[in-house]
Amino acid sequence: QVQLVETGGGLVQTGDSLRLSCVLSGRTFSNLAMAWFRQTPGTEREFVAAISWSGGMTFYGDSVKGRFTISRDNTKSTTWLQMNNLMIEDTAVYYCAAVFRLNQRVPTGPAAYNYWGQGTQVTVSS
Repeated sequence: QVQLVETGGGLVQTGDSLRLSCVLSGRTFSNLAMAWFRQTPGTEREFVAAISWSGGMTFYGDSVKGRFTISRDNTKSTTWLQMNNLMIEDTAVYYCAAVFRLNQRVPTGPAAYNYWGQGTQVTVSS
């Protein structure tokens, strides 16, 4: 059974940093593109960042470019989202997602991903 488990969320203040982790179990990690999405109540899931299977390509949503960094370690079946200079608008549940993809065309829409974690809450206060 494939599982994605996110950790690292919490309550922080504006300008602070957080690092989210996502660990995969139950299947090969190194042939998956990985992504982070976020969602607030009553809104659609928003693309945050994605990384290709090799780590060679990364993609970011416009609202997080320059502040967030996605990375991965295939030997640890783990992907991370480093979030710096957090703003109140970053408050959301953050989800890790994965899809089999052995090329550099990493999707940014949630419908393309078939493995999802349970989510971790990030709350940014002033």
